[in-house]
Amino acid sequence: MLEATGRALKVRLAKEQSESRLPALAAAIVREGRCVFLGSAGEVDGAPPSVETQFRCGSITKTFVAVEVMRLRDEGAVDLDAPITAYLGELGALSCSVAQLLSHTSGLRAETSGLWWERTTGGDFAQLIASSLRPEDVVLAPGRRFHYSNVGYAVLGELISRLRGAPWDDVISEELLAPLGMLRTSTRPVRPFAHGFGVHPHADLLLAEPAHDAGAMAPAGQLWTTAEDLTRWAALLAGRRSDLLSAETAAEMRLPLAVNDVDGEPWTTAHGLGLQLFNDGGRRSYGHGGSMPGFLAMLRLEQESGDGVVVVTNATSGMSPDFDKDLLRIVHEHEPRPPAPWHPLPGGLEPRLLEITGTWYWGTRGFVLSFDRQRRLTLRALGAGREGTFEQTGEDSFVGLSGYYEGETLRAVRQADGSLSHIDIGSFVLTRASYDESAPVPGGVDASGWQGSAEEERRHHRLGHPRRRE
Repeated sequence: MLEATGRALKVRLAKEQSESRLPALAAAIVREGRCVFLGSAGEVDGAPPSVETQFRCGSITKTFVAVEVMRLRDEGAVDLDAPITAYLGELGALSCSVAQLLSHTSGLRAETSGLWWERTTGGDFAQLIASSLRPEDVVLAPGRRFHYSNVGYAVLGELISRLRGAPWDDVISEELLAPLGMLRTSTRPVRPFAHGFGVHPHADLLLAEPAHDAGAMAPAGQLWTTAEDLTRWAALLAGRRSDLLSAETAAEMRLPLAVNDVDGEPWTTAHGLGLQLFNDGGRRSYGHGGSMPGFLAMLRLEQESGDGVVVVTNATSGMSPDFDKDLLRIVHEHEPRPPAPWHPLPGGLEPRLLEITGTWYWGTRGFVLSFDRQRRLTLRALGAGREGTFEQTGEDSFVGLSGYYEGETLRAVRQADGSLSHIDIGSFVLTRASYDESAPVPGGVDASGWQGSAEEERRHHRLGHPRRRE
């Protein structure tokens, strides 16, 4: 970060700590998978929080659980569409799939029955089954709608333990934290760490919050970590650590599967396979928030720019809802990303492919086919219309990668002499000219061709449909 950028970020941190009355606050900015800014405000035990100071990150813990489940899937040990009972047979009351647990569409209750698990000592998984995984704890039909479930992530933690033959947190530590160098991340606090507080709503007073071991519920939100450690985790979620999680699987996790529908509110949040997804007026981002008694946290990565922000604080509530986005805004204003430089395609483009490019018509609607820097075929509408990107799968065939045409086949159809006839996209025929008579336009093209108003009148008479005159 430039000095001016860092100064502006530090001022915003100080403003947030002061005006929101947060005991301590730490934040980091991620660019190109690297931590480029670390800052803090407030005090922990009488001194500013250091880079080593742990905070509880709450439900960001769920992203670690989700990544490990996806790694098991990639190894062939888990089928996401299989019922959870295929792996945890004692959960006979559940009919949901592994994917539904990951995406909070399992229908399971949100919290445990009895005392609130976030402020009381937790029991083991057998006790959790007896109290919160009974038939009556399925409150919605699986797969029907989004319903956030902390209990569901306790089940996923147990799934990891069973399949790996070790406690879920030991698995996370060995397979993810150690390779990433996240040495200050743990399920229980290790000094130096911030104590969690509730800040009195009407006086500048603090109340210490408990931090019990949640037992079987720990996979839902018990990790302690630092802002710097979370920047390493952000790089993995962005698909930059293919040795631990492939970029393809990381991208799969951030596909929106379930919309968080709130009555009277626009659809701005959704959930993928373990990740929260955000849509701010078309600007997409992903990550996860976290809250536990005495702590708030947020990890957010922008889909388009790849820039990320991490924020952690030791207060039960009070942090501005847009604080993390404000930090990213400051970065964009001070150091906007320049566009990628233009370069010609290495190796050029075969004449057969180049012939496909240019303007095409579906009826009277115009489209342009072109190749991008990754040699992907892009379909762009001239005005309103469906668009998409396609990857070549054969000499004249392509598969859709996005939008309406994702998974659909685009074919360049040729005549017997090899010349290009038309484009077929799942039965939609695109022609070089609008309603080209030489192409197989579905339903055919009227033999009379394009007509003016007088000719149109005579045509209707020829067809036996004279227009009524007043």
